[in-house]
Parts: sequence; C-alpha cells; structure tokens
Amino acid sequence: MPFESKKVFASLPQVERGVSKIIGGDPKGNNFLYTNGKCVIVRNVDNPAIADIYTEHAHQVVVAKYAPSGFYIASGDISGKLRIWDTTQKEHLLKYEYQPFAGKIKDIAWTEDSKRLAVVGEGREKFGAVFLWDTGSSVGEISGHNKVINSVDIKQTRPYRIVTGSDDNCAAFFEGPPFKFKFTISDHGRFVNCVRFSPDGNRFATSSADGQIFVYDGKTGEKVCGLGGNKAHDGGIYAISWSPDSNHLLSASGDKTAKIWDVGTNSIVTTFNMGSNVLDQQLGCLWQKDHLLSLSLSGYINYLDKNNPNKPLRVIKGHSKSIQCLTVHKNGGKTYIYSGSHDGHINYWDSETGENDDFSGKGHTNQVSRMAVDEMDQLVSCSMDDTVRYTSLTKRDYSGQDVVKMDIQPKCLAVGPGGYTAVVCIGQIILMKNKKKCFAIEDPGYEPEVVAIHPGGGTVAVGGLDGKVHLYSIQGNTLKNDEMTLEAKGPVTDLAYSHDGAFLAVCDANKVVTVFSVADRYAEHNIFYGHHAKIVCIAWSPDNEHFASGGMDMMVYVWTLSDPETRIKIPDAHRLHHVSSLAWLDERTLVTTSHDASVKEWSISYK
Repeated sequence: MPFESKKVFASLPQVERGVSKIIGGDPKGNNFLYTNGKCVIVRNVDNPAIADIYTEHAHQVVVAKYAPSGFYIASGDISGKLRIWDTTQKEHLLKYEYQPFAGKIKDIAWTEDSKRLAVVGEGREKFGAVFLWDTGSSVGEISGHNKVINSVDIKQTRPYRIVTGSDDNCAAFFEGPPFKFKFTISDHGRFVNCVRFSPDGNRFATSSADGQIFVYDGKTGEKVCGLGGNKAHDGGIYAISWSPDSNHLLSASGDKTAKIWDVGTNSIVTTFNMGSNVLDQQLGCLWQKDHLLSLSLSGYINYLDKNNPNKPLRVIKGHSKSIQCLTVHKNGGKTYIYSGSHDGHINYWDSETGENDDFSGKGHTNQVSRMAVDEMDQLVSCSMDDTVRYTSLTKRDYSGQDVVKMDIQPKCLAVGPGGYTAVVCIGQIILMKNKKKCFAIEDPGYEPEVVAIHPGGGTVAVGGLDGKVHLYSIQGNTLKNDEMTLEAKGPVTDLAYSHDGAFLAVCDANKVVTVFSVADRYAEHNIFYGHHAKIVCIAWSPDNEHFASGGMDMMVYVWTLSDPETRIKIPDAHRLHHVSSLAWLDERTLVTTSHDASVKEWSISYK
C-alpha cells in the first residue's frame, strides 16, 4: 500500500453536564471503551496512546459494551440502532444489527455466556428489551417503569437477574429467563443514574441523583444497607463500578469527588478530591484490574491513585469537540502537533509517543480557526472570539499581554519572515507586525477567505469567494495591491506556498487544485482533479514535490507536482467525517484531523 495508518490519537469522551457517561471495560482487563459523536473509541488501559476507532454508526453513539467473551462489542446510538461487531479483526465486521425500540439507547448489558442482551433507553411505548444476540428474538420483557430507563445490569452468575434504574426514581428487579418483572425498588428520591451487579453476583448497588447508594442482595433483591448512612455524596452520583473481588465499590459524583467504599463494613476507604471547578464534576468511572478510572465534565480521563487521593496518577487529555485546524513544529529535537478545536482548546501532542497536554492559563473562548508557528517559535492563532493570540511554545502558557483584539471576526491567518502576520477577517485584510496591527484594507472589493505569505516574505496571497487569488506586496508597514489576480476554478477554500517558495497551490469549492509557478509570474503550472466534493485544506510536503489535499468527500489525496496522474488516495481517512486540516511531519509522514476530534498520522510511500 502506498499509505498506511501509523498512529491514532483518539478523542476524549463526549460528555454533557448532568448526564452520566458509561465507560465500558474489556473482560480481559486490557482495554476500556467510550463514545464520542458517531465514534466508538477503544483504548489500551496501560498505554492509552494505543487506540482504535470504530466509525460505522450513522448517528451519535451513546454507549458501547464488550461481550463477556471479549470477541464482540455491542454499541447503541440515539436512533435506537444496536450494532454488534467483531473486535478481533481490524475491519470490525458487523455481526448483527437490531432496532430494539425507537429512541436513544442509554445502556446495554450482556449475560455471562454472551448469548443474551438487555438494552434500555428512551423508547416510545417501551423503554427496554431483552433478546438473544444471534436471532434478536425476545427472552422476556422490561416493564414496570413509566419514564426513560438510564441503566441496566445482568447478574453474571446463574440464576439470572436483571436490575434497571429509571428517571421515575425507581429501580426494578427481574427474574428469568424468560425475564419477568418481580418488583419495584423505590428507596431513592431522585433519578436513578446507575445500577450494577457485583462480579460474583451476590450484591447489586444503585446510585441516584439524590446522593445515595443502596446495596441489595443479588438473588432476592432485599435491601442490605445504604452506603455512608443517609448520604454517600453531597451531589448526584452519576456512576458506580465494582472492584474485581466484589468487596469494594467506586462511585463518581457531581460533588467533584470519587470515593471507594468497603461494602462489607459500610465505610469509606478513600475519597478522591478532583478539584473545585465545575468541570471537575465526575460523570463516569471504571474499575479495571488495578486501574481506577474516573471521567470529568471536562472530558479528561483520570487514573486515580489510592495512595495519593488528591492527585491522579495521570490524566488523559485531548479534544472532545471537533478539531478545526492543526500545525506542526519541531521543538527541542521533538516534533509536536498542535491542534485547535471548536470549543477554543489548543492541545499539543508529541508526534512519537502521543503524550499530550493543553496550554496553561485562559485561552480562546470560541472556535480556533487557524494556527501557524512564526520564526520566534510562537504559536499564532485566530479564533471566533475575535482575537489573535501569540503563545510562546517554550513556555506553553497563555499570557494576557499577547492577545490582539480584532474589530471583526478573523477567519484565517498566515505568518511570514520579519515578524509579519496577515489576518483575513470578514470583509477586511489586516497586516500585523511584531504583535501590533499596522495596516488594514477595509472592504477589498471581494470577500477574502484565506491567506498565505510567500516564504521569502514580500508577497501576500489572499483567496476570495470570487474565485480569484489577489496578490499584495508588503512595503514596510503597508500592504500594496499588486493589481494582479490568479483565476481559480471556484471560490477559494485554502491556499499554500511550497516551502521553497516556487509554487502556490490553490484549492477551491469546485473540487480542483490549481498550482501556479511563482517564477513565471504566477503562470498556471498544473491542474489536479480527483476530489468528489469541495476541497477544504491543502499542505505541502517538505520535499516541495508533493502536496496533500483533504475534502468534504472524506478523501485525502497526496499529489505529485510534476504528474497530476500519480496520486495517492487515502479513502475514509476519518470515516464519516470530512478532513478539516492537514500538515506534514516530514517528507513521508502526513498528519490529518477532522470533526471526529481525533488526530491521525499516515506513512506515505512513493513509487
């Protein structure tokens, strides 16, 4: 293959305030999984940089659970589709697909023989279903609730029992198979968020928005105790997870703590304080082998440390919202990837290990639209919060003084030698020097979209919705119109100069890339056809002979400058999501990102 996937840096879980988030565990204890958008993300619990992304759902996925055999995963989405797919092969072949009810699936449970499934959520008439995994035929009914069911679990030893928890403040207990409603448990005063059987089946626990956890006998459903007396947490409890030996329980709460309980003695073993910010609310947890994972409202995954409850062992960061732009930069011998997302976060990734973090301090408050690194090793970024920021890549700390406020929302920027930055705003072109505005072209006579500065400095190319590239020259602190325009084949969506400054590549909404030769007074050098939809991003390889383009058709093409026919096509680079940005780490390594909030590295080999 001329290309192969080298690394996948996965997105974080998609979380929303006040809604519990389920993190699934692999029965062998190696992986954990969660959902974001239309993707199911499977990560290695010992080394979370190893990730796999399943993207076959047509709608947003809510929950995914491993079968106890470990060979299949069942995942459910907001339309009520349940997909059961293979985990052993790279292709993740679909085994079965069912529609148990019409509405969002909120939780899934398997029996220990991996033969039956219970699925619950927001249905119209019914809120749950139990059926055989291979035929879909019913093995009982989930009844007894009159509101949406949030959680379900099946006892992992015979005789089977099912317990459910619902927004009607009740839990319900079922015996089977065939599963029949036995009785309702109405000890809680608020929504029941999570119900879980212990691995040995002797107990089950229910947790609720009223801050209480109750423990019951797994076989009869009789109440054993309430953990912590009348209150287990000061806030709603979103998730609980049993230890593998069934003696302890981990709970995650909106009061920004997680706790470990000794269920036998009804006592707190450890309290983990996660912080004081609202983003430190804990919405999910998982006890996997020796790892204790909890999930914050920020989307960060915390590895809890029993010996030091106030500081997690490690925190997995990343993006949980779609990524709009990325750039790469060598810093101290390592190459870093910088990615900016829809909610204003900027993250940096070590391109080798996938270790990542965000900048400290307060940064952009809205979508980061474009980023570039200038010659002083500063990351220059523009955002929909109407600012341009300069952030030092050695300090990696947002500072208040390096923010330049724009009068109009900026869309794109480019950096050039001599401290120059060109910024395209709505209906306006701004030239900046040394972090200060020095010149503005108000109403250039067309709507500017994108901008590039020639690597040698001097020339600024601005692409417009009018389907033309307009050239300007930098003269001291002013921009002078060169009265020269280049014709693209449609509204310009991105443009880039090759690193040696010899060529300018322009891509447009009419699916064409046009390359102009700078030395021949910007004569048209070649035209590249192949995309099936609007092209949105373009980037040159350091060898100046190849460049890559990404489009709304979810394709990435790597083109050869001298021969438009020789192209490498990467289909489904980010399946079901179009590629939003591209960059090259070196001549053979391409980085892509997309609205699925993940970053991928590809090895490209030329013939």
